[in-house]
Amino acid sequence: MKIVFSDRKTGKTAQLEVAKDKEAMLLGKKIGEQIDGFPISLDGFKFQITGMSDKSGTPSRSEIEGTRKAKLLLSSGAGLRYSKHGYRARRLVRGSQISVDTEQINTFIVEYGAKPLEELFKPKEKKSE
Repeated sequence: MKIVFSDRKTGKTAQLEVAKDKEAMLLGKKIGEQIDGFPISLDGFKFQITGMSDKSGTPSRSEIEGTRKAKLLLSSGAGLRYSKHGYRARRLVRGSQISVDTEQINTFIVEYGAKPLEELFKPKEKKSE
């Protein structure tokens, strides 16, 4: 499971992997709730969940309770790219709760911890041959 977090002040984003033994701490959380940064080794940080997707890439929507999948008739929002006036389409989306099938969790930083942000958002170095 990955957590993608962004800093709204600078507009930068980063991604960290959640350890397998700490994934259970996130199960059951919903879109809109706040989570602690402990599972990704960011003590002191707090994140708010804005969305997520599962292993097959199916996006989550906040209006669906639980972890189930459903086919909804959508006119805008997560799960629908085309948004011409009056256009609607039936799309497969997932519920708003984190489950074992969740692959990516999108968040933004609400409270900052002791670690400097430059360390979190540093670019990865390319391997030289």
